[in-house]
Amino acid sequence: MALPLVTIAMPAYNEERFIETCIRSVQAQDYPRDRIEILVADGRSTDRTREILAELSAADPRIRMVDNPERLQAAGLNRLIREARGEIVVRMDVHCEYAPTYVRACVETMEKTGADNVGGAQRAKAKNAFQQALCAALSSPLGVGGAGYRDASKEGFVDTVFLGAFKKKIFETIGLYDPKAITNEDAELNQRLLESGGKIYLSREIEVHYYPRDSFKTLAKQYYKYGRGRARTLLKLRRFPTIRPAIPFLMVVGGATLLVLPPLWPIAPAAFAAYALATGAEAVRVGGPLGAGGIATVWGILPTLHISHGIGFAAGLVRYLREPDWAPLEKLEPAPRAQLRVV
Repeated sequence: MALPLVTIAMPAYNEERFIETCIRSVQAQDYPRDRIEILVADGRSTDRTREILAELSAADPRIRMVDNPERLQAAGLNRLIREARGEIVVRMDVHCEYAPTYVRACVETMEKTGADNVGGAQRAKAKNAFQQALCAALSSPLGVGGAGYRDASKEGFVDTVFLGAFKKKIFETIGLYDPKAITNEDAELNQRLLESGGKIYLSREIEVHYYPRDSFKTLAKQYYKYGRGRARTLLKLRRFPTIRPAIPFLMVVGGATLLVLPPLWPIAPAAFAAYALATGAEAVRVGGPLGAGGIATVWGILPTLHISHGIGFAAGLVRYLREPDWAPLEKLEPAPRAQLRVV
């Protein structure tokens, strides 16, 4: 029995520094070459990305570029899913490093568990001291709120995974990605999948690494955007599968309330001291191997994560309550069965 045809779906924009390395990692997969196609949605890059893709495609006809005029990742992924000939769509990010067993592990996990979406933990890697501290912070429950997809030791059914490998047919039921989502498109899609009765599985065998942000400024911007995206998802779908995404917002609201309401001023110093002690103790626990400088950096990272996400969530509530921008989602049209086996 032939193994399922797999479509690699990879959005890209101005990725001349990374695109070839990422494509080479796909070509190095131990899954049969004739059961993989590689689709890249390019957002009309202004650097050499398209030129590099053309060169790679000339040498390997499995590689095909799809134009993505909207430039957003979610819109590009939708174009790739429509073009995909595979039974399984494996989403990949250009900035990640994939184990040679990645695709095979996705397929085997899907077949073993019956899940509609499978993935591995979001394993962080570091190139500098700040990233080392950030990796430590992201290993802490205070840094990620206990998110299962951040835990490389976890195995089982979860509410979301990093990137993901999907049964293509699921998009006929739940619809495609939200094409206007700037961030949080994965969690929003996975929430719809769960609400439709689908299942998501996190496997230790699916191994992928990524490099996190490398400064306080870029980290704060990233988590602000994450917060806005989470708020948009809440307003659109009217619920979260867990309370976890709203916790930073509740913390920020709580802190602001302590500062602006005079009757609460007497307890404010104790509350802020308790937060400082809790995050400081956790910084010592997870950042100890990095030395005093690393501990201090982790201690600064934890409130950066919380405050940036919380403020972004508040901004998202204001923005999308005033001007909702979502529309009815388009569902994937069923493809002829014969198409699924064509390479």
